[in-house]
Amino acid sequence: MSRPVPRRAALVNLGCRVNRVELDSMATRLEAAGFVLTGEADADYIVINTCAVTGEAEAKTRKAIRHAAARPQEPLVVATGCVASLFADELAALSPNVRVVANKREVADFVISLAEANPTEPRETEAFAPAHSSVTPTGRTRPGVQVQDGCDNRCTYCIIWKARGKARSFDPEGIVDEVRAAMGRGAHEVVLTGINLGDYRWGSGEGRMRLPGLLALLLERTGVERLRLSSIEPPDVTEELVRLMAASDGRIAPFLHICLQSGCDDTLRRMARVYRTGLFRENVERAREPMPDVALGTDLIVGFPGETDEQFEESLAFCEEMRFAKMHIFRYSRRPGTPAAEFDDQVPPQVMAERSRRAHELAARMRSQEAARLVGKRDLVVVQYPGRAVSGGLFDVEVDPAVPTDTLLPVVFGGVRADGTLVAR
Repeated sequence: MSRPVPRRAALVNLGCRVNRVELDSMATRLEAAGFVLTGEADADYIVINTCAVTGEAEAKTRKAIRHAAARPQEPLVVATGCVASLFADELAALSPNVRVVANKREVADFVISLAEANPTEPRETEAFAPAHSSVTPTGRTRPGVQVQDGCDNRCTYCIIWKARGKARSFDPEGIVDEVRAAMGRGAHEVVLTGINLGDYRWGSGEGRMRLPGLLALLLERTGVERLRLSSIEPPDVTEELVRLMAASDGRIAPFLHICLQSGCDDTLRRMARVYRTGLFRENVERAREPMPDVALGTDLIVGFPGETDEQFEESLAFCEEMRFAKMHIFRYSRRPGTPAAEFDDQVPPQVMAERSRRAHELAARMRSQEAARLVGKRDLVVVQYPGRAVSGGLFDVEVDPAVPTDTLLPVVFGGVRADGTLVAR
């Protein structure tokens, strides 16, 4: 039996964790206004949160917008995010039913106002039951809370600082409220995110609050069972931060995603990164001293302009020395509008492909080795899907399929699969 349904909105994320968190905020606002979240094929409105991190990502953005705008139901497509900030006119020209709203905080209200200004009879369709969990409208069991935006660094491969603007931090009182709200929706773990998370700073002078102060405030003012940090820069792995993590009794996840990009100092210099491998090594040792089981994640770019075979080998050897448990590996993608796009000695695609293959091979081997170190140890895992959970160190964990999703489950790791998945007993 069919029934009328309210306006439907589809939300499409392209890009980083911060984009996903921003999309969750839009989804929450739209649901509160009576919208139903659905797939693109059934949507009256399609919101696309765009990504400009590489030329390839920008091309995917344009393709996604054209594809959404051409759907038979003729939805109104709202483009927002980094590409919308940089190339609003170009995106608007892709189709008559595309609108560009660069400010993400205005997107939900923009869609709501359009729906109110253009009332139509609800379409007849099969009864729709949202498939998402109780924690976020978009079905995520570990919701994110954005605490910072923008970046003051000027890495030569990056355009995000142009799209996002200068670094700015959000009011800690509002962050406390958001964490409490996530807990009220059933969240056991909350992920703190930002474009340059470690650059969080609120206030001025001696009383200025940095990231460790924000974490301490959240531990004191909320009952959140586990906080997790998204990626941070190497200089931000401070003594104060790691001591707080170690003393939190698991309430701050024992995981640090520290952005590396290259394990070769010559390449880091051409990237205009704000550290060298010596500082990276020193801060990893600082983290492991109070937290021997801390898991490390990182980002690695292979094939950066001018990277020689010897420099790649140096980078790979440094990664192995650091014992990363999780690596995001990217082939360098020429991003128009950045200094690196004009560098000489662009690396041939076939060379990048081989370097990527070897880096992925190393990453898989290290992940299995790091997982094996945890066998016999206890942890709390968040069940994300039937039979699947995630550990404090962000390892995949096999659990009893009968355990409900959105459960925080104490386990002992009894073994490890070949792919690095831990098995709970």
